[in-house]
Amino acid sequence: MAKSNGKDGKLNRKDYEAHLAELHTELVKLQYWIKQEGLRVVMLFEGRDAAGKGGVIKRIVEPLNPRGATVVALGTPTERERTRWYFQRYVTHLPAAGEMVLFDRSWYNRAGVERVMGFCTDAELREFLRSCPEFERMLVRSGVTLLKYWFSVSDEEQERRFQRRSSDQKRRWKLSPMDIKSREKWVEYSKAKDEMFLHTSIEEAPWYTIESDDKRRARLNCIGHILDQVPYKDVVPGPIKLPARKKRGSYRRPPREQQLIVPDRF
Repeated sequence: MAKSNGKDGKLNRKDYEAHLAELHTELVKLQYWIKQEGLRVVMLFEGRDAAGKGGVIKRIVEPLNPRGATVVALGTPTERERTRWYFQRYVTHLPAAGEMVLFDRSWYNRAGVERVMGFCTDAELREFLRSCPEFERMLVRSGVTLLKYWFSVSDEEQERRFQRRSSDQKRRWKLSPMDIKSREKWVEYSKAKDEMFLHTSIEEAPWYTIESDDKRRARLNCIGHILDQVPYKDVVPGPIKLPARKKRGSYRRPPREQQLIVPDRF
């Protein structure tokens, strides 16, 4: 059982890093298995602003080969994209055999921010809630492993994170105008999420909720759950015996004085 740190009951950094190192080893095994078996894995990460989605995505892909583990974080759709089938801009990012794709927000924007902020019509929302389950069933029938995670954060913890982002220059980019507006619509987002779950948590692709007031525990719990959902075997190649390096013969490197060397600062 993971240890806690202090009165807040949150996981201490030492235990967190030890568990994360173990999970990273398993993620590498999972990626090798996905590549060998030609699997296609899609993960969706949704939740309130500042709930910790970006943090867990970073920890998942950190030990992985980026050629087979892609993060998709789409911006505001263009005017042309708005005239296309709603799911079309997401379909183009779906994985090929041997790949996993992680969506940092996904097609569920329509049932969340677009609905709450008035960026879609009622008719567009109703069509999404009707067609999304069928779209996801099509993905699953085609062989895609679809995992959907909702990161749940309390009102108090979200506000604390917003305040930290506001006061920290390194984090300020995370606090967008849309985030600020969302602070005023806590109840509206709750209602939107409840209805979204009601229509789209289907047997083929259920929603999994991650309690994320403790970011470290949330990351570990999410990664552990992913590893449980995709059965895999250890097919990581053994140590590679490197051949002896060839002698350089008559080659001589040019003098270092001819190069622009970046000076030591640290």
